[in-house]
Amino acid sequence: MTDLPLDGVTVVALEQAVAAPLATRHLADLGARVIKLERIGEGDFARNYDRAVDGMASHFVWLNRGKESIALDLKSPDGVAVARRLVESADVFVQNSAPGAAARLGLDPDALAAADPTLIAASITGYGDDGPYRDRKAYDLLIQAETGLVSLTGTPATASKTGVPSSDIAAGLYLAQSILAALFRQARTGRGAVLNVSMFDATAEWIGHPMYIQMHTGRQVARHGLGHASIVPYDAYPTADGRLLIGVQNDRGWRSLMAEVLGRPDVADDPRFASNTDRVAHRTECDDAVAAETARFAGTDLAARLDAAGVPSAVVNDIAGLVNHPQLSARDRWRTVQTPIGPVQGLLPPMGFADVELPMGDVPALGAHSRSLLAELGYDAAASERLVADGVIGADGVIGA
Repeated sequence: MTDLPLDGVTVVALEQAVAAPLATRHLADLGARVIKLERIGEGDFARNYDRAVDGMASHFVWLNRGKESIALDLKSPDGVAVARRLVESADVFVQNSAPGAAARLGLDPDALAAADPTLIAASITGYGDDGPYRDRKAYDLLIQAETGLVSLTGTPATASKTGVPSSDIAAGLYLAQSILAALFRQARTGRGAVLNVSMFDATAEWIGHPMYIQMHTGRQVARHGLGHASIVPYDAYPTADGRLLIGVQNDRGWRSLMAEVLGRPDVADDPRFASNTDRVAHRTECDDAVAAETARFAGTDLAARLDAAGVPSAVVNDIAGLVNHPQLSARDRWRTVQTPIGPVQGLLPPMGFADVELPMGDVPALGAHSRSLLAELGYDAAASERLVADGVIGADGVIGA
């Protein structure tokens, strides 16, 4: 036994792309054993999204460390038999196949849970397991569009998707949270669960306050680029050598910004800007007044003055700025992760336990654990090799990307 929170928990995952692999990677980070069921030859199709990480796909490296991979043909009875035996030995089964696909493969979550009342059978779907949109294709961007997320993102002139797959990430996080809750109940009562998290529902929940504004005022929240729809000043403002994002949350902060930091108490006292509601009503004038003053300062000098006055600010970084961010290096957030082509760097999981560092296991080659898993299930060497020869099982760590 170890001190990892999910030590002893086994998860079998029929997963691909982002949403479900994100959920199970968090479970693996917390100490669960995650066994990934993959197609022979191709595997999780995220293995082929790109070759950015020394020949491997960036999505796959991000989402699949700490897992074991078995490659099998789920259209063959023998392949399904192997998968079902793996599920029978597991605490959790996760799948994000297209609607009805898992059932056609003999891995219907409801049927598996009925056969084993202690099993947690968890699914991610696009729109849920019922309703008129049940069978629609549901990729991340489609869900961002259908939920209206894109209507909130971008500039006044142009709507945009988010720069990361927000709908996938939302669904994956809610599924991981739901599985943890189900494991807690399972430990108390012995009872399993059938869970379904839809990408549509998860993203609709993330819409949050704009949805309530629409329902209660009939008003669509406007897009403001880096600005905030409900708070002013809250935007990126020019400096003598670039831009700095400044966020003022209340009227005290407004006075600190204008009078203390920028030396313009007269602007702080302007009745047009007396309250946040007033500043929102006079957004352009307020932003212009702030920008005229911030442009007089170098970015580092202005940031120091803002910090001293307790006014929040941030550098508008690019991704290189994140990779080289001093906060990550100062807090020792980088670790080495082993992959089929050698070590790569990865960030520690965001869940921090004071008494134990969460593991960052290897990124598996396709089918790297096929033979060892068959042996665990009781297949002798001859039976295993027969399954490999018959094309039921893929082995030998074929990478497939």
